[in-house]
Amino acid sequence: MRIHHEHPWNLDPKAAIALQNQLRRLVKIEDELPADIRRVAGVDVGFEDGGKVTRAAVAVLDYPGLGLIESSIARLPTAFPYVPGLLSFREVPAILKALAGLAVLPDLLLVDGQGYAHPRRLGIACHLGLLTDLPSIGAGKTRLCGRHEEVPDVKGAWVPLRDKEETLGAVLRTRRGVQPIYVSAGHRIGLATAVEWVLRCTGRFRLPETTRQAHRLASG
Repeated sequence: MRIHHEHPWNLDPKAAIALQNQLRRLVKIEDELPADIRRVAGVDVGFEDGGKVTRAAVAVLDYPGLGLIESSIARLPTAFPYVPGLLSFREVPAILKALAGLAVLPDLLLVDGQGYAHPRRLGIACHLGLLTDLPSIGAGKTRLCGRHEEVPDVKGAWVPLRDKEETLGAVLRTRRGVQPIYVSAGHRIGLATAVEWVLRCTGRFRLPETTRQAHRLASG
């Protein structure tokens, strides 16, 4: 797997923020998807040994069947502190190692976290997408920034997540009677298409099947 836009990881938070502000200019939030998407992957991260070890998991599902066809788990010593807004510096090195363990890279990544819906518009899905040059989507369970109105209690309904006049993402109801999730473009995909793919990858649960499978692997 080739890494694009390589950079050091042993940064302090101030330097990491400066790097985010540089990389954000490279993010593409318009559709550049493969013509035929057959492999969709969920990405999630957990921690072991009291947080000293980062455990990253990638679950690759076939599309449209959404059956698990390949998975990879990687562990690395946790080298970056927990700092809101800098999640990618803590988690992406282990994710890259997990992706490198796959026999075939996926066509699309769904990352448990934010993409463009980030204070500096470079959430973990954007950062990972830039480094791998894979189309990526952020699908998070909680909001990092922005504001929104109430989402109608109808599967597939969504409202914009906004910061002032800018639309950062979508607050999406994946099924009735459950809390919505926060969807945003990562890299090489627009918001409307990101919402469409999240719904395509979601079955009878709140979270996309990609996320559910990756979370099961990441949590052990």
